[in-house]
Amino acid sequence: MKEKVENLCSEIKGKMENVSNLNELYNLKLEYTGKKGIITELQSGIKDATDKKEYGIQLNILKTFFNDSYESKYNELNELELNKKLESEKIDVTLPSKRLREGSKHPMTRIQEELEDYFVSMGYDVFDGPEIETDENCFQKLNLPIGHPARDAQDTFYLENEYEKFLLRSQTSTSQVRVMEANKEKGPIRIICPGKVYRRDDDATHSHQFMQMEGLVIDENVSMADLKGTLEGFSKKLLGEKTEVRFRPSFFPFTEPSVEVDVTCFKCGGKGCPLCKQTGWIEVLGAGMVHPNVLRYCGYDPEKYQGFAFGTGLDRFAMFKFGITDIRTIYGNDIRFLNQFSRKDEENEIK
Repeated sequence: MKEKVENLCSEIKGKMENVSNLNELYNLKLEYTGKKGIITELQSGIKDATDKKEYGIQLNILKTFFNDSYESKYNELNELELNKKLESEKIDVTLPSKRLREGSKHPMTRIQEELEDYFVSMGYDVFDGPEIETDENCFQKLNLPIGHPARDAQDTFYLENEYEKFLLRSQTSTSQVRVMEANKEKGPIRIICPGKVYRRDDDATHSHQFMQMEGLVIDENVSMADLKGTLEGFSKKLLGEKTEVRFRPSFFPFTEPSVEVDVTCFKCGGKGCPLCKQTGWIEVLGAGMVHPNVLRYCGYDPEKYQGFAFGTGLDRFAMFKFGITDIRTIYGNDIRFLNQFSRKDEENEIK
């Protein structure tokens, strides 16, 4: 057996030297280790060997020699083929390159980051709540019980029917409920809650999905004066220092008293133009003092704590600031639309 193994090793070495490609190497492997290969047949003959121990030792020597030879030849041929492929597929760097289209920050991202930076600088925290909510958080704990007529203005998407447990939130006020309930110590709160909301609207000025940002402050001795100062500051930050703010009485179930907030038209400066319908004012958000029922539902004592809340559509501010006439353009993902904002960045850099 020893002499036979030596002869086979010499034979394998010679054949390996003559192999010129991976296909030939694979065929050689089948010749020796396939189902009817030479080494495979020697393995099956161990049961008839007179000295099985010696037979097994020599067989292992043969198998090890073949496997080592095969692996060495495979690595050699594989490297050769790889080098040939790299040489044949070499890139001609002298050819002109394709023009790469550069994107820019989306207008909604710009508005959201600008507002977040402003409120964080004032000590607010940013809270991001879930978009799938319960009817209880979206309406009932915000003083909108089942059957309340004010629900019609926030008609949203329910998983089954109007009174099923889960729905797509119609306002980011649901995040306020979650924060107030999670605050076990029932201490002061100062947060903003940006995010997507959903309603059954779809036209040039409304979308079934849009971005909102809610603000909430809960503390002792909070007044409407605090609310007005906050809104004046953030309006001037976003729309310019000359912006003025006007409050109009309104109604929201979750605030009392409630106000609609207008700002002077940033295009005409309050003189009157087609954008503001010759009034000089543009409505931008709703606000008010948190209703005692909402405080009570979320575990706060309305005799001790007061608070104010405000909510605005980020889409609306983007339309005002960047002169966008159709809200659907914001979500159209048109590269021609988005490229405008990179040009604005270049213009600002030049200035």
